[in-house]
Amino acid sequence: MHFDPQERLGLFIDGAHLYGASRNLGFDVDYKDLLGFFRRQARLVRAAYYTALLENEEYSPLRPLVDWLGYNGYCVVTKAAREFTDSAGRRRVRGNIHIELAVDVLTLAPRLDHVVLFAGDGDLRRMVEAVQQQGVRVSVLSTIRTQPAMVADELRRQADQFIDLAELAPDITRRQTEPRPRPPVVRAPDRARPTPADPFRDPVDLPE
Repeated sequence: MHFDPQERLGLFIDGAHLYGASRNLGFDVDYKDLLGFFRRQARLVRAAYYTALLENEEYSPLRPLVDWLGYNGYCVVTKAAREFTDSAGRRRVRGNIHIELAVDVLTLAPRLDHVVLFAGDGDLRRMVEAVQQQGVRVSVLSTIRTQPAMVADELRRQADQFIDLAELAPDITRRQTEPRPRPPVVRAPDRARPTPADPFRDPVDLPE
């Protein structure tokens, strides 16, 4: 991966895509470390995070993350998600933030030298091309190490640089800061004593 320390850099993050890609690769993103990583690469002008929220929910598990990001160096853009029932009677949520993301990238492009786009949707290819026509370099950050790959071929081909999220994992993985609690062991009278290899119960993780 290549960055110029003197270039003006903008990060634009499709929150749902980054969350899905990192989880499929088996790690959680530490957003403080992510910001720090790119600040070390170049002159970071803007880090923007885009997500849809259900406005009618009393509590959204995304709300604490969104609030934290807003106070810790990110420009957060939210959009009301729409809840509906599909033909099979399943509850679905729809909230596409690509228009908001594309408008912001195109608006800020004249003040940037390099755009890093955390996204995978092929519909963003034309936006990437328009930004490149303004002389701005575009890196797309997603992953092809999942089955199927999470980035569209046309978006990956259009980018000046493709960075697989797996390459960044050592630098942006959220680390366990407290020991994981061991669940109480229930022993049957005739069972052998559990071994140290018995699994720990994972804490509930906040979607990121």
